[in-house]
Amino acid sequence: MAILSGIAFQMGITIYLFALLGKWLDAEYNNGEKLYTIILTLLGVAISFYVVLKQVNRLKN
Repeated sequence: MAILSGIAFQMGITIYLFALLGKWLDAEYNNGEKLYTIILTLLGVAISFYVVLKQVNRLKN
């Protein structure tokens, strides 16, 4: 149960860090678009879902 209680926090931190990296890349390369932010935020969501699914499957077995 303790593992499941930290899932929301873990997902939030992962997505936030990827979005922060995307914002930094957008500012660094000054492209005027938010392309890096969008791509890296979606990548963070996908990675966090993958990690959560692996944790849930590990608990099921």
